[in-house]
Amino acid sequence: MADPDTLRDLALAIARAVAPEIGRQAGQVDVSATKSTSTDLVTEVDRWSEAQIVSRILDDRPDDSILGEEGTGVTGTSGVRWVIDPIDGTTDFVYGHPGFSISIGVEVDENPVAGVVVDPLLGDEFCAAVGHGTTRNGESVQVSNVDELPRALVATGFSYDADRRRRQARVLVEVLPRVRDIRRMGGAALDLASVSCGRVDAYFERGLNPWDSAAGAVLVTEAGGRVTDLEGRPTTGEMTVAAPLAIHGPLLDLLRSAGADRV
Repeated sequence: MADPDTLRDLALAIARAVAPEIGRQAGQVDVSATKSTSTDLVTEVDRWSEAQIVSRILDDRPDDSILGEEGTGVTGTSGVRWVIDPIDGTTDFVYGHPGFSISIGVEVDENPVAGVVVDPLLGDEFCAAVGHGTTRNGESVQVSNVDELPRALVATGFSYDADRRRRQARVLVEVLPRVRDIRRMGGAALDLASVSCGRVDAYFERGLNPWDSAAGAVLVTEAGGRVTDLEGRPTTGEMTVAAPLAIHGPLLDLLRSAGADRV
């Protein structure tokens, strides 16, 4: 069993190995397939990235489990599980638009212990390990010190399903006048990374998968923030809300009153 910081460092080395090729391919590829809907894109580079990440993990730690967005499922015996999104924010990647990343989270005995999110286009590297804090490009970062919801810049994302998007838009009608502004940038992993360094103050989204938030949630909590569902419990992905402690409760209240639990 490796220490959280050792697992973090391995995740960073692996993400660094695949990031340059992903950066080169951004905006240059064709969509090879769709998944849940016609707007849920996947490319051959997604599949290449996942294969590269999985191979490198197993070369170093052959007894570990792996869960990958593009279908990888490896059952190990070590108690360590890697949860990977080879390109989180594929639509941004296809368009060559900032907002996509490589996300690698690590769990030990089902507890998140490390996370790495690397932005191949802008070069940002976000890393965290339990007990060791969060860094951006090697420098320690913290969530913002905003303490009033009306001053909070809040990021969010939308479902691939058209009907759910319509309902999510109605929630924004209620939320937008009560915060500083809303940002919709791309993948959940970078949104969570942005909370961890104060680039945005908070983030919420419904319908995340484990690979969307496994790394980013560790980044936020190790940077002093809180990540929960709408009831303040550990999130399962049905709803994910990340924010500094001072505004986390008020944001939950606002989202509930806006009907975010019904979208």
